[in-house]
Amino acid sequence: MSEPRWPTVVFDFDGTLADTISIIMDAFRHTTATVLGWVEDDDVIRAGIGRTLAARMHEIDADRADELEAVYVPFMATELPRRVTAYLGMSELVADLRAAGVRVAVATSRRRAQTAEALATLGLDGDIEVLVALEDTEIHKPQPDPLLLACERLGVDPASAVYVGDAVVDVQAAQAAQMSAVAVTWGAGRDDDLAAAEPTRLVHDHQTLREVLLP
Repeated sequence: MSEPRWPTVVFDFDGTLADTISIIMDAFRHTTATVLGWVEDDDVIRAGIGRTLAARMHEIDADRADELEAVYVPFMATELPRRVTAYLGMSELVADLRAAGVRVAVATSRRRAQTAEALATLGLDGDIEVLVALEDTEIHKPQPDPLLLACERLGVDPASAVYVGDAVVDVQAAQAAQMSAVAVTWGAGRDDDLAAAEPTRLVHDHQTLREVLLP
C-alpha cells in the first residue's frame, strides 16, 4: 500500500458509511401518511436525502412542517438504532485509513445524538476524530459550511481533503469548499445525477473506494 491519496477524508453518514436509506424511506412514508394522509413518492424522498430534515418538511408542507418533524423524529429515533448497519467494507476502510495516518471526520445533516449513537453501534466512533452534525452549523449542504467546519476542527486545509458522499448535494458542498469529491453509488443518489455533478471520482463499490483512498 502506497501513501494515501488524501491526508484527510471527511465522510457523509447516511447512504455512505451507514446503510440507512430504507430507514429514511420508511420514516418519510410513515410521516406523510400519519400527518397528511398520503405517502410521499419514493423518488422525491431519495432526491432529498442529504439535506436537512427541516428543509425537506417545509418542501412537503410548509404549514405543517412542525407536525411532520414531530412524527418523523421519534420514528427515526426508534428505528435507527435497531436497524442501522454499515455498508460492506466501510468499517474496515475507516480503520485502515486511521492506521495509515489519515485524518477522518464525518459531516452530516443528521442530528448529533442520533449520529453519535449510530457510529457507536457500528463500532466506528473510535476511528472518527471529528463529527460535524446538524446542530453545528446554521447553513447546510449543498453549501460548504459543515465540510469547512470539519476541516477547521481537524486543523487541516480543505484543499488537501476529500469529501465522500452519496448525494449530489455532497458533491456540490465539496466543490464549494474547494475539496475533492468522491461520489459513491450505493446510497440515495442516482448514478447519472452523480456523474452529472462532476465529482473528482465516481465509485460503485467499496473495493474501488478503497483503491481510490488507499492506492
